[in-house]
Amino acid sequence: MTDYSNSPDLKGSVLGQSTEYVDVYTPSLLFPIARKLNRDALNIDEAELPFKGQDIWTGYELSWLNNKGKPQVAVALFTFECQSSHIIESKSFKLYLNSFNQTRFESIDVVKQHLIDDLSNAVNSTVKVTLYNPDDYNCLPCTALPGECIDDLDIEINNYDIDANSLKAKSDNVVTETLYSHLLKSNCLITSQPDWASVIIRYTGEQICRESLLRYLISFRTHNEFHEQCVERIYSDLTTQLNIKELEVYARYTRRGGLDINPYRSTHYNDTPFAVKINRQ
Repeated sequence: MTDYSNSPDLKGSVLGQSTEYVDVYTPSLLFPIARKLNRDALNIDEAELPFKGQDIWTGYELSWLNNKGKPQVAVALFTFECQSSHIIESKSFKLYLNSFNQTRFESIDVVKQHLIDDLSNAVNSTVKVTLYNPDDYNCLPCTALPGECIDDLDIEINNYDIDANSLKAKSDNVVTETLYSHLLKSNCLITSQPDWASVIIRYTGEQICRESLLRYLISFRTHNEFHEQCVERIYSDLTTQLNIKELEVYARYTRRGGLDINPYRSTHYNDTPFAVKINRQ
């Protein structure tokens, strides 16, 4: 497996380093990372991406001051296109959001526009931002995942190294089905801190052997890669190893540092049709 931790693209990263928290608005805290970093290893041509999709981030710790110095708070939803050239390193994202804490802004609309402008500039693509009032309990309700859970399959696991060749078809019958698992775990590329997720896989194609799929997902347990990269690896391995005509992969990762990251990749859709949120988030 390729090791990206010493890549020149990550020089200057704050991940894994002691950091002073800045509470005055500082857009330069954002640290973009080129998506190309991982896509080259997966033989993904950025000029002709084999998927569509988006990365949906939720920010639970956004606060600023109004013109009178009174604190304001909101829950933020950030949507990045997967076609953007860069992602944002999560720790730098947290530090950037914290820099709003002691800064005065005229209105919530001004805060929103700063977020849109700064993030869009960092990733070279328009980022959508929605801010919710903390009393709006209907904005992000926990929901059941669609489809069938494969976690109760009685399988034995002896290998935690990713092996795409372990993915098998059950039969050559073409089916359309939605499967999900709560057992996806990967680790931060730099710090090796655990990242926990539930993943939804909806596909049309030769029926997947569910035992092989569950083993494959569990094999990410010791794998070091960013959230977005893991989902693109899952998508790429499924399409490479199996005769799949349509595919959607959507991971809901639990929050860390007040942020959760939820990448979605699809053969057909830009926007995720899954309006879901797991109770672990």
